[in-house]
Amino acid sequence: MKAKDLRDLTTEELVQRHDDVRQEFFNLRIQRAIGQMEKPVRLREIRRDLARIKTVVRERERMAEKEHGDG
Repeated sequence: MKAKDLRDLTTEELVQRHDDVRQEFFNLRIQRAIGQMEKPVRLREIRRDLARIKTVVRERERMAEKEHGDG
C-alpha cells in the first residue's frame, strides 16, 4: 500500500483501513505464536502499512490545526 494511494482515501476510509490492517496484524501475530505462519515477511509489510496510515492521518490533523490557527 503506497502513501500516495492512502492520501486519495477519505478520513473515514483511512480509519476503516486502519482497523482492518490492525486486525490482520493481530491475526498474523497469533499465527506466528502457534507456528502456523506462511509468510513471515507479511508482518513487516503490515507494520509499515499501519505506520503509513497513521502518518497520513496525522498529516491531515496537522493541516486542520494549521487551518484553524491552533498551531
